[in-house]
Amino acid sequence: MIEQGKIAFIGLGVMGGPMAGHLLAAGRRLAVFNRTRSRAESWLAAQGDLGRNATIVDTPALAAKHAEVVITCVGNDEDVREVTLGEGGAFSAIEPGALFIDHTTVSANMARELCAAAESNGFLAVDAPVSGGQAGAVNGKLAIMCGGTEEAVERARPVMGAYGARIVHVGECGAGQTAKMANQMCIAGILQGLSEAIRLTVAAGLDTDKVLEAISGGAAQSWQMENRWPTMVKDEFEFGFAVDWMRKDLGYALEEAGRLGLDSPVTAMVDEFYAEIQNDGGGRLDTSSLIRRLPRGNT
Repeated sequence: MIEQGKIAFIGLGVMGGPMAGHLLAAGRRLAVFNRTRSRAESWLAAQGDLGRNATIVDTPALAAKHAEVVITCVGNDEDVREVTLGEGGAFSAIEPGALFIDHTTVSANMARELCAAAESNGFLAVDAPVSGGQAGAVNGKLAIMCGGTEEAVERARPVMGAYGARIVHVGECGAGQTAKMANQMCIAGILQGLSEAIRLTVAAGLDTDKVLEAISGGAAQSWQMENRWPTMVKDEFEFGFAVDWMRKDLGYALEEAGRLGLDSPVTAMVDEFYAEIQNDGGGRLDTSSLIRRLPRGNT
């Protein structure tokens, strides 16, 4: 029997941890699971008095048992399949009438597979990847792209509102993931352009702060420019969204584009550039580290 108000949250990483914390702050009761239990214990300890409304369990199925809403936020297709459809997975315990929300960035095919499994078992599903990075998760200001039925998304809105500033129903199952692919394609192209622009600015001997002030108020303005230009100039990349994760996301984007008969030459090129960063040991660096593969010029 579903316990009204109970939420299962599976995956307490750099994104999931803050998101689950916002749910606690909103007065929700949580059953949480993380594959590395010590991370779950650290997360719970950091919640202070709010932690009394959260319980750590040993499997995704135990988290999902009797839950009104089940949320996953893990790494990739294989990870989300393991915690949902695998042995001890959440889908073995989600009850008819419940709601499943996946915040993992996965392939559109994976999203459609989960949606079909949910439908066959009598519960609703929303694929709801997020954008905004760790800062967005911590500040509760994520942008959330949703795929699923109108009923499913409307039921999910009050839950996601605890950590989402913009929640958009894009289309049917898989549409949220496809929108996230478009998001990552845009970011990849922008960061390559920023890398080349910064190298030009520095090689020409210009004051990079003044250039940023001048161009960030015009048509070239972007979140990446305003938040990554200064750190790219300083060669600082030990933070943010890792190259490894961007390559995973771009792989899904290129796969879906191919399925639709599309060429994505810029995305494919930047993906190869990121592979160079990985091969040089920079897989855990922020995606803005793309600038490192460019020569500095005659400075």
